[in-house]
Amino acid sequence: MSLDNQHIKIRSAVLGAAGYSGAELCALLTANPYFELCYAFASAGREPEPFASLYPRFQQQIDILVEPWSDNLIEKLDIDAAFLALPHEASEEIAPKLLAKGIKVFDLSGAFRLKQPELYPQYYGYAHQHPELLAQAVYSLMEWQTGPLGDLVSVPGCYPTACSLALLPVLKAHLVADDCIPVISATSGVSGAGRKASLSTSFCEVGLNAYGFFKHRHRPEIEQNLGRKVVFTPHLGNFKRGILATCVVNLKAGVTPEQVTEAFTAAYQHKPLIRFSSKSPNVADVAGTPFCDLFWQQDGEQLVIMSAIDNLLKGAAAQAMQAANVRFAKPEIAGLLPGALV
Repeated sequence: MSLDNQHIKIRSAVLGAAGYSGAELCALLTANPYFELCYAFASAGREPEPFASLYPRFQQQIDILVEPWSDNLIEKLDIDAAFLALPHEASEEIAPKLLAKGIKVFDLSGAFRLKQPELYPQYYGYAHQHPELLAQAVYSLMEWQTGPLGDLVSVPGCYPTACSLALLPVLKAHLVADDCIPVISATSGVSGAGRKASLSTSFCEVGLNAYGFFKHRHRPEIEQNLGRKVVFTPHLGNFKRGILATCVVNLKAGVTPEQVTEAFTAAYQHKPLIRFSSKSPNVADVAGTPFCDLFWQQDGEQLVIMSAIDNLLKGAAAQAMQAANVRFAKPEIAGLLPGALV
């Protein structure tokens, strides 16, 4: 598919452009020849600021002004797509207003990920104000996306992306014991906590620690994806970006290594952003890329699956870009890899 026979570029805006995931979205949209980054917004009350002054590494690459957001701007926006890299409650408030104007919404928060509104007070700390949109939102774990993407796309969380991509092949192939509860231990870099300064995520304070026992907001999302309960323990590591997830399951009696390999091959042989590794993956090898690296090791009925992603890219902005490419009938990985115009 060549760019010459495509329609006019898809006009886009990023809300939350001052944050880490929002900045990555700005970069991806600028690199994607099918999209045009028309607006970049940050929180209300900020002074307008050149994007490159917020992120100097993008000097002479991204020339756009990051402006303060106001809902009054919605009527003036001439865009096709809005990417929301916002806090959950802010996304939930703004998304319906954008949808009412006919703008396609790609939300990177957790505002529309869970299908059960009663889970939001428990895991997100607030009551969902637009439960009707939970049924409308299409959850975009792209390697497992089968139906059409609608006007409201909910981009998966970073931990659920890493864990689900690791476990779904063997679960869908019915290789896991029926009574098995997967045990997941996953470690994220400090960028997962956002850009706002905090003592708990300062490099001088962070070593390696677990948190969110049984109560982490990504647990019900993972369980929703896998269709079964899990034991999920997240950790914070002293590195900037990336997630390494270790997933342990018990297989059904008699399942062979060849069957496990076939399950992964059948699931991902035509998925260009999945890479199989010959050894345990390293977050350093996926940092700055849209890939998910997978490795598995079997011992009898026990199976360990390792998954590594960049939390800001495959776990956020790159998956949003994948979804937008598909929603607008463009090549799925356009703008994500060099020479990806196919």
